Amino acid sequence: MKFWLVKQEPTAYAWGDFVRDKKTMWDGVRNYQARNNLAAMQKGDLALFYHSVLDKCVVGVAQVVREAYPDPTTPDDRWVAIDLEPAFPLRNPVTLDQIKADKALADMAFIKQSRLSVSPATKAEFDRIVKLGGKGKL
Repeated sequence: MKFWLVKQEPTAYAWGDFVRDKKTMWDGVRNYQARNNLAAMQKGDLALFYHSVLDKCVVGVAQVVREAYPDPTTPDDRWVAIDLEPAFPLRNPVTLDQIKADKALADMAFIKQSRLSVSPATKAEFDRIVKLGGKGKL
């Protein structure tokens, strides 16, 4: 199992929308490195769900339920999509400031390449953020 972080603007698609929908296609990624990360995701992998721009915090965890397939939002076959389902929310959102202040998270790809919408995380980084946020129930 691998671990990831996916970013989404809550005004476009918030954690609450994701929970309501019970499943979503993660599409529209148009950065090659982020696309490569998306293509590397495997069924069962877990992803931290990060609200970007306004909230700037990890609010929950998603699970990959369908691996990479052609992104139906473009005729260009270089781009892929995956399907995610909500796994669990965090009781307390973990803010960007908390992440940046935590020495255990200093080398996180999400911090080093902050513009990527899909980035890898180590198991230790994933576990630390979940610990900081506290696992909630759907």
